[in-house]
Amino acid sequence: MSLIISGSVAIDNIKTQVQSQEGLLGGSAPYASLSARLFGEAVHLVGVVGHDFPAAHLDMLTSRGINLDSLERNSGESFTWTGEYHEDMNNRSTLKVGINVLENWLPKLSPEAAKAKFAVLANMSPDNQLQTLEQCTEVEFVAADTMDLWINIANERLHDVMKKLDLLVINDGEAKQFAETTNLIEAGRRLQAKGPKYVVVKRGEHGSFLFGNGPSEFFACSAYPLSAVHDPTGAGDSFLGGMIGWLAANGKSKPTFADLRTAVAHGSVAASFTCEAFSTQRLQTVTLDEVKGRLEELRAYTSF
Repeated sequence: MSLIISGSVAIDNIKTQVQSQEGLLGGSAPYASLSARLFGEAVHLVGVVGHDFPAAHLDMLTSRGINLDSLERNSGESFTWTGEYHEDMNNRSTLKVGINVLENWLPKLSPEAAKAKFAVLANMSPDNQLQTLEQCTEVEFVAADTMDLWINIANERLHDVMKKLDLLVINDGEAKQFAETTNLIEAGRRLQAKGPKYVVVKRGEHGSFLFGNGPSEFFACSAYPLSAVHDPTGAGDSFLGGMIGWLAANGKSKPTFADLRTAVAHGSVAASFTCEAFSTQRLQTVTLDEVKGRLEELRAYTSF
């Protein structure tokens, strides 16, 4: 079952306490696409880049089997993000953002992409998420991510998106903000009441919570433990891509709660690889055997 992943495509400049790198591949769509592709399904990336976007990044994506027919090449400048991570790597500061080609972008799906059974609306404006979904003619499962910016400035449109979702994936701070509560469990349930059948709350190094139908359908998944984190940029996007990539690869367009539990574990493992190097550099080299190995380790670490 093919899937589309629509979202931002960026040029990132990242600084940590150890080193800095510029001109990196970034944006929600590339991370999610590379993660989903680990499980072997056809992935259509929907996004926009400018004239200055490095050809090497696009060549890498196509070499990994990601279809770029729905990626617009614009004459303007590419979306850019410059950020610095603090010592504990859990907090970062945005130093500069260049919206550029994203400002007036209208997603355009190729005929083949429009027939995908799975749609991932990665982090981007709610308007772009809805514009993407309106073009999907055969979609059976819709997942989305969001962030505090859209909660603040596009709340009404974000609520429109929520009504169309099978799955919302959101981090813990933004879940509390969107649900207007300080209790994370209550936040998950309140978010479900806004439309999504399932909600996953990402908790960074502490793992994630999956909310299903009623109190009995709740799952807490550990993050895969890493002794060192080099760059956590894109880990949440990789988590989402890994989840939906596994569901698509196994034909789970109408997943049970048990299916989603397994998908969450796959997403956690995919995200762990992202943190091991700058940008998508580690994701580009991961093999399915490595994924399976970490899944077995995660299972051993969390069973009792």
